[in-house]
Amino acid sequence: MSTLLLPAEGGGTRAYTPREAPRPTRAAPRTTGGGSPLTSRTVFSAAHVVADPYADVPPEGPAAVDWDATLAFRRHLWSHGLGVAEAMDTAQRGMGLDWAGAAELIRRSAAEAKAVGGRIACGVGTDQLTAPADLLTVRTAYEEQLELVESCDAQPILMASRALSAAAASPDDYLETYGHLLRQATEPVILHWLGPMFDPALEGYWGAADLDAATDTFLQVIAAHPDKVDGIKVSLLDADREIALRRRLPRGVRCYTGDDFHYPELIAGDDHGFSHALLGIFDPLGPLAADAVRILDTGDVKGFRELLDPTVALSRHLFRTPTRYYKTGVVLLAWLAGHQSHFTMVGGLQSARSLPHLARAYELADGLGLFPDPALAAARMRSLLTVHGVPQ
Repeated sequence: MSTLLLPAEGGGTRAYTPREAPRPTRAAPRTTGGGSPLTSRTVFSAAHVVADPYADVPPEGPAAVDWDATLAFRRHLWSHGLGVAEAMDTAQRGMGLDWAGAAELIRRSAAEAKAVGGRIACGVGTDQLTAPADLLTVRTAYEEQLELVESCDAQPILMASRALSAAAASPDDYLETYGHLLRQATEPVILHWLGPMFDPALEGYWGAADLDAATDTFLQVIAAHPDKVDGIKVSLLDADREIALRRRLPRGVRCYTGDDFHYPELIAGDDHGFSHALLGIFDPLGPLAADAVRILDTGDVKGFRELLDPTVALSRHLFRTPTRYYKTGVVLLAWLAGHQSHFTMVGGLQSARSLPHLARAYELADGLGLFPDPALAAARMRSLLTVHGVPQ
């Protein structure tokens, strides 16, 4: 395969020779229905949406979604035995996809999950609020979204709310709001703590900038309603804090890691427990992640780590500061892998990362063998480089 000229550090270009063949998969995916289940861990991939590249819409929306390609990508994840975490920030909620779009996404994905036997959980937030709101209005917005998700027979994920962060004056406001919602939930939910590195508007969530104090409030919410909490999803990019938190959870409440920097060791666990997974990086890593967990299902922790550890460099690159723009690299890799026909994003966010960043993402992913057709990925990357003025 011919070499590509990639942007070099400090200027100029450097030659890169793509690999000839993809990574061999451990188990062939099913063409219909969900793949064989993973047994030792519950694993969700937070999936991206595919924009409609032909829609003439401004960056501020409303979002135009290619529904066929979006649902096809979810079937791809289900075929490998992964669950889908729908309408999370990976799907650009709060960054191009408004509540109307997210609601349609939830309806369509939940129906598709039911049709093929795939596992799905969906984000419940307050993003229909576009102006400052009081606590009652925030609670009502949460209730509207919770009702929709439950009506679609999907598991709710109670996401952190920008509106609640702005309206809450103390930890008690969080305790009251979440307590009310958990009492209303018909089935156990997943609570999501998203750190400010993903969304700066969530600084001081749970009523305190001090993370120890915030953790205490978070645990109070869970302790008051352990029968209504399936688990927690923690996205703080702090492995030690996640481990300490999961050791304090009531029996039966799971910890789903959302740490895209330390996921192999957190999923592998230690003598005191382990984390399940709900990860944005498992969008591009789907087949490899499923293979790794199947190795772990056999009790082979070493083999699990040997397969998954080398992916951390890619994940750290995609999620580098400003972390909230990690979606750009995720969608780039989906395009290069052939899951969609274009590199266009909701809100025009394909421009949110530099060309050197995208080129490095390609190089790391190619090195891992993530592309089913390396020649296609190389040709598409060559076209992107050419458009940006890098001679080939």
